[in-house]
Amino acid sequence: MWRKVSLIFILAVGLLVLSACNLPRAQSPTPNPNAFLTVAAQTVEAQLTANALLTPQVIVSPIPSQTPAPPALPTLTNTPPSTASPTPICDLAQFVTDVTVPDGTSFQPGETFTKTWRLKNIGVCTWTSGYQLIFDGGDAMNGPAAQALAGSVAPGQTVDVSVTLKAPSAPGTYRGYWRLRNAAGVLIPVSNGYRGASFFVEIKVNPPTPTASVTPSPTLPSAPAITQIILTPIAAESGQVRSNGTVLAPPNTGDLDTNETAQAFLSFNMTGIPVGATITNVKVDFSDYDTLGNPWSLGDGCLRAYIQNYGTPDAGDFFPGDPTGALIRWCGAAQLSSVFDDNEVKGALQAAIGAARFQIRVQFRLPTTNSNGIADMVRLSKVKFIVTYQY
Repeated sequence: MWRKVSLIFILAVGLLVLSACNLPRAQSPTPNPNAFLTVAAQTVEAQLTANALLTPQVIVSPIPSQTPAPPALPTLTNTPPSTASPTPICDLAQFVTDVTVPDGTSFQPGETFTKTWRLKNIGVCTWTSGYQLIFDGGDAMNGPAAQALAGSVAPGQTVDVSVTLKAPSAPGTYRGYWRLRNAAGVLIPVSNGYRGASFFVEIKVNPPTPTASVTPSPTLPSAPAITQIILTPIAAESGQVRSNGTVLAPPNTGDLDTNETAQAFLSFNMTGIPVGATITNVKVDFSDYDTLGNPWSLGDGCLRAYIQNYGTPDAGDFFPGDPTGALIRWCGAAQLSSVFDDNEVKGALQAAIGAARFQIRVQFRLPTTNSNGIADMVRLSKVKFIVTYQY
């Protein structure tokens, strides 16, 4: 290729010399010594361009990238969780309905009536003739302390349980609690019952109907004032009495690590409620407490309060037997931690108006010690009754 360029360069120089010889001298411009170099460079550039156009071009295509396939996902298998079988309960009742005397039924003072409840045996043991209906608290309304169940009730069967009662002589609202007890003397829990333990009858006693010959004079009494008062224990008259005769200040109840039993005694000042007042509502608040061990394992697992006019606590106030007629009952920590309205306490406080004190004993029913050498106690703190009355 360089030979061709040299030949072209020589020809170009020769042409320039011949052209210069043929031109007249007078008219020729001053020769540029670099002109032949410019022409030669242009000639070489034209030749290189022609060679480039004649040379075939190789086009390299890019190699497409390969995307790796995603990994296969593992197959998931759902395994159903195992289901634990419930532990069967021997004696367990279910409240079904009130057959007679719905709650709030009105009676005249001294009127006799029959209350019937329908219960279902949802346990796995048959209720035999040794099973009893017993009065558990509230207003007895002249009912028996205990009454045997007639016949037997197999698991899954229902039974109507009746008791003959008598309306009290004074007007007001009355409620009595009843329970079932098996042949061994153990109280039977009641599903759908009052606090899972009992069922009740609640009636209203109307004032005596006036005779036709008496026409009462209409009066327009002024509206009574509504007042709320909080009754709290008197420290000097409250405390605990133990089965060994020891008297201590904290109102604790349960058993000790020495397997002694403690009962709590609480005294409330009633002088703040005037004579003639009508109590309309009472809230029970024993929720401020703590525990040692597991007091709910004592007896049948229920803490109860009983009315006891004891004065000041001493060794003779300890109750050694199996008490009945509880005013209040708490079956477990959840119930003791709650604040609730209670008609039984309302009736008891109403009856105590005019007295200086209202006193109660708080304990677990027998046996109140499990003899395990561990203290199982409820230690009561800020106990109170929130009383609303009209006067």
